[in-house]
Amino acid sequence: MTLRNERVRKELMRDISEILRREISGLCGVVSVLDVEVAHDNTYAKVIYSVLGSPEQVEKTKEVIEKSTPKIRYEVGKRIRLRLTPELKFVYTDSLEQGSRVSEIIDKISRGEL
Repeated sequence: MTLRNERVRKELMRDISEILRREISGLCGVVSVLDVEVAHDNTYAKVIYSVLGSPEQVEKTKEVIEKSTPKIRYEVGKRIRLRLTPELKFVYTDSLEQGSRVSEIIDKISRGEL
């Protein structure tokens, strides 16, 4: 990855996180942008995100993000200076939830509950 692509990746992570937090209503649970994979020509970006919440909150948030993708891309285009605004593809991962469960299990073991 070039230095320019790395800079674009970091900007996209920051901006998309902020847009999700401030501009998109209807999100449930805690949404975290974990990574953004940017194509070498910056025309495409895969946004990997996680949601911490109940299964219902996760599903609702996934729906809201899917429906809001054009708006998120528009907002990114206003904030980031690129010739073309990357096409955004949001990919959900439950790694935050898994990490939370592992932490709970470790806590229980350390307290002698398991």
